[in-house]
Amino acid sequence: MTTRRTVFFVSDRTGITAEALGLSLLTQFTGFDFKKRTLSFIDSEEKAHSAAEQVRHASEKDGVAALIFSTQITDEYRDILIESGGVMFDFFESFISKMEQTLGTESSHAAGRSHGIDRDSNYSGRIHSINFALNNDDGATTKYYEEADIILTGVSRSGKTPTCLFLALQYGILAANYPLIEEDLNTHKLPEILRNHKEKLFGLSINPVRLHKIRSERRGNSRYASLDQCQREVRRAEEIYHSNKVRVVDTSQVSIEEIATIILDKTGLKRRY
Repeated sequence: MTTRRTVFFVSDRTGITAEALGLSLLTQFTGFDFKKRTLSFIDSEEKAHSAAEQVRHASEKDGVAALIFSTQITDEYRDILIESGGVMFDFFESFISKMEQTLGTESSHAAGRSHGIDRDSNYSGRIHSINFALNNDDGATTKYYEEADIILTGVSRSGKTPTCLFLALQYGILAANYPLIEEDLNTHKLPEILRNHKEKLFGLSINPVRLHKIRSERRGNSRYASLDQCQREVRRAEEIYHSNKVRVVDTSQVSIEEIATIILDKTGLKRRY
């Protein structure tokens, strides 16, 4: 039997940092039904009180104190959250005092700084990377492959598009992707456009049962989603990877973040922004 626990990610900005750090910690604990809620832009006393009230309500409903993962930088608003009765995990407070001691200076305590570092120089670069991923998605065009940092390939629904977008958004990588369709798989050969860029190529593989489940959610009871079709496509894709010495990552049981990290590690690509 799982134990229900409400979790709040609270921030004076988007909450992405609080979510990322909090979720990394939560994955270490099994047997819990974590109901997650993100409270973004808590940047006034009124909003802080509203957030605290939501924490109190969730704690009363669950019969146990809610968890709060916070990147709230303002002491006043942080104190209001603490008074909610939730269990507070304050990422800034945990590290800032030690950093102040180490660096010999006080922090600015300015809200939203994590989203403002080198913003002017990096913002346009990230937008370009995201547009590149979108414009070069699913083989829509191949004429910009010379510009690409990496080209992902794999059967349909193996994780190509979300991985490309994550690489673009988080690392500024120019990522394209090309689908291995039935025509390619029947030839047992790497498509010519990919052979011309083999040094940039990275193959995605996936467990056929997992692929069958994913495809069935989209197009149930179809040949496309059948287990036999999934097994055949994955087998032939892996044969193509092996015969062409294409680097491969298995996406079956790992998150998009982990897939991206594995690809960066194996290719030696570095964060651009």
